[in-house]
Amino acid sequence: MTNMTVEDIPAQPSMLKEHWGGLVFLVFVILVILWSLLRVIAWMGDEEQLPLSQIVVQGELEHLTPLEVRNAVLQLGGLNSFMIQDVDDIHSAISALPWVANVAVRKQWPDTIKVNVTEYQPQAVWNGSFLLDVGGDVFGADPAEVKNLGLVSLHGPDGSEKEVLEAWREMRSILAPTKLEIAALALNERRSWRIVTRDGVRIELGRESRNERLERFVDLLDDFRSTDRAIQYVDLRYDTGAAVGWKAPEADAGDENT
Repeated sequence: MTNMTVEDIPAQPSMLKEHWGGLVFLVFVILVILWSLLRVIAWMGDEEQLPLSQIVVQGELEHLTPLEVRNAVLQLGGLNSFMIQDVDDIHSAISALPWVANVAVRKQWPDTIKVNVTEYQPQAVWNGSFLLDVGGDVFGADPAEVKNLGLVSLHGPDGSEKEVLEAWREMRSILAPTKLEIAALALNERRSWRIVTRDGVRIELGRESRNERLERFVDLLDDFRSTDRAIQYVDLRYDTGAAVGWKAPEADAGDENT
């Protein structure tokens, strides 16, 4: 008598049919899922589905207007749908505005773009054409826009912005007891410092010991003022004392060493 194992039993037609039926069903399910996914993607990309229709501008704006911010966004060519709109494009467009220091952009369901703008805080005019913010960063807004603020005019080589701004702050503090205000401060290519006050006095400090020389000027100022003559310039590029030039009509008196 022959023994037959399980492996020797031939597959029945019903078992094969059931196997292939399950495989076909699995393929069908996968295709349905893929089709549904493609439909969802197409729906999300359709600008008529979840269209972005509002731009909300937030932040303390003094030099920009919400309209200018919105126009910068709309210059991209219009908004896409909520799902596919790239906020980085909006961020770049707004950041290009001259007064924008920082900007945060986010989408709010279902149809809104929210923009929070931080403006630069102008501290000084730089080289006559640009502005410096409180951190010494240059930005490209027109200085004429803040002419009413009476900002100090700072000058120096490229890359010296923060140095010159800090020097101005130090010198302003030194001059505070005299009531003199700095209208302009310049650092030239030879690293020499010059101050022009708001009443037109030119102060030459040279390349070394600028703060010590300015303190010497403060100590000598009462003597200068006691002459009742208008100062044109003071040259402090000496180890001691100073050279003084007087304004007309006393200009013919020439320079005097103090």
